Amino acid sequence: MWTIGAEQMEAIAVGSAVYGTGGGGDPYLGKLLAQRQLDLHGSVSLIDVLSLDDEALVIPVAGVGAPLVLTEKLPAVEPLMTALHALEKHLGQRADATLCVEAGGFNSTIPFSVASRLGLPVIDGDVIGRAFPELQMTTCTMHGIAATPLAIVDDKSHVVLLQSGNNAFAERITRGALTEMGGSCAAALYPMTGAQAKKAVIRGSIRALQHTGELLMNARKRGVNPVNALVEGLGGVLLFQGKVGDVERRLEGGWQRGAVTIQGLDAFQGSVARLELQNEFLFASVNGTPVAMTPDLICTLDSESGDPITSEAMRYGLRVSIMGLPCDVSWRSAKGLELAGPRYFGYDTDYVPLHECSALASV
Repeated sequence: MWTIGAEQMEAIAVGSAVYGTGGGGDPYLGKLLAQRQLDLHGSVSLIDVLSLDDEALVIPVAGVGAPLVLTEKLPAVEPLMTALHALEKHLGQRADATLCVEAGGFNSTIPFSVASRLGLPVIDGDVIGRAFPELQMTTCTMHGIAATPLAIVDDKSHVVLLQSGNNAFAERITRGALTEMGGSCAAALYPMTGAQAKKAVIRGSIRALQHTGELLMNARKRGVNPVNALVEGLGGVLLFQGKVGDVERRLEGGWQRGAVTIQGLDAFQGSVARLELQNEFLFASVNGTPVAMTPDLICTLDSESGDPITSEAMRYGLRVSIMGLPCDVSWRSAKGLELAGPRYFGYDTDYVPLHECSALASV
């Protein structure tokens, strides 16, 4: 068991932005919300999933919707608590722990708000290992764990309870509901037993986010190149560096979709990179050749400070570095690639692992 207070949330939020792969919502807002609750109600216990009783009830809480909307509709803890209590009432059982759905972005920080307020522990792990745009894209789906019953709550306290036997269909219905709710809402979903959590949870991912944040923060203190520190410390690949030349962005079906074009600088002078996104960056190419693709992570960093840059913050003129990170091994399975591989998102290519893909592009 580890203790998470307001101070630890700084590093977790920085790491969350890196693993958010451009999406998942701005963890800065979730960090402020969590730090406020931690200051008011006390620190949170971060526990290993293996310490849970098999009969324990785990209820993750999350924000769902387009990240761009979250910059205008600021998060609050009350809708998250309402969603959790609605699901507890429906199940007739109180939650024993909560869980981050994503190890990336907004959803890696906001469960700490609810946990502090209610005195619940947070499991050190998640069920994605990064951020993904669709509700069914989790290791829970790989293990046959239902996303429903789930509860979603908007900023006007409207509550929708959903029951479905199919996680992909639950995504479709939830996406339609949240569009009517203004593009974003709070959710309690994927209720599971301790036994199920032990199968599905990617262990240690929250402490990995903290470690990532500390890598970046320490690099700045030591005056070393922060981008290189992250690439080397995380076993990543530097895919490209340049200046943002064009940003295409639109809200479509409850998602932020678009693409970013980057003109190469320094060692990449004369080349052009393109990042395609659906909330998160999903496909990266240089001069038309793929260099990284989902489910591997495509992370965008400020070339000078190393600060992660979310897709909604991308704008003309930014100097950016693109870093690739390997995904959790579960996503490279047949089930994982069916859920979130390049062909699922409409790219006409089979999945090529990050280090192979970037090496082929270099050749």
